[in-house]
Amino acid sequence: MIETISILSALLLGISAPANSPQIAKKEATKQDAAKVETATFAAGCFWGTEEFFRKVPGVIETRVGFTGGTTPKPKYDETHDGHTGHAESVEIKFDPAVVSYDQLLDLFFKMHDPTTLNRQGNDQGTQYRSAIFYHGDRQKKQALKFKEKVEKSKAWKAPLTTEIAEAKTFWPAEEEHQKYLVKHPGGYDNHFLRNISFDHSP
Repeated sequence: MIETISILSALLLGISAPANSPQIAKKEATKQDAAKVETATFAAGCFWGTEEFFRKVPGVIETRVGFTGGTTPKPKYDETHDGHTGHAESVEIKFDPAVVSYDQLLDLFFKMHDPTTLNRQGNDQGTQYRSAIFYHGDRQKKQALKFKEKVEKSKAWKAPLTTEIAEAKTFWPAEEEHQKYLVKHPGGYDNHFLRNISFDHSP
């Protein structure tokens, strides 16, 4: 009780609470944990399979599917299939860079779908199924551009890449029924898998 009163008084008086107080220590730990979390946003065809692939990657903390890259606010799933919204089915990924780096996520991205088929992934066709990297900040932009160039130079994919690299804008979450869809519906439609290819190349 004395500890609680002293902390509250310190806050009211505008001075620091005791550095060794458990409440302050917990708050600082939460801040540190939050600082470790970064965001990546990818579009790689149907977002059901894209999410299912990335949510299993060690270091990925949270995923959610939705729409971004277009102009229509608060789009619904059924509204994106005529291509008029301009949005791509996408996955927003929260990850711990101490466990999995952004470059490692990019490596997986270019291996888990076919980035050479324009506005198509498997049987899914339309701009909503395009290959895209939506970067968060200049650092991710530079990494994405550099990694795409690396993939192109490697010739691991025989056809030219069609992957769009654009700044991340508003991410509109899809309806709840689409979140973790393949967890809810095991064995459901999915055309994503990890290719056994390498992007290393000799100059």
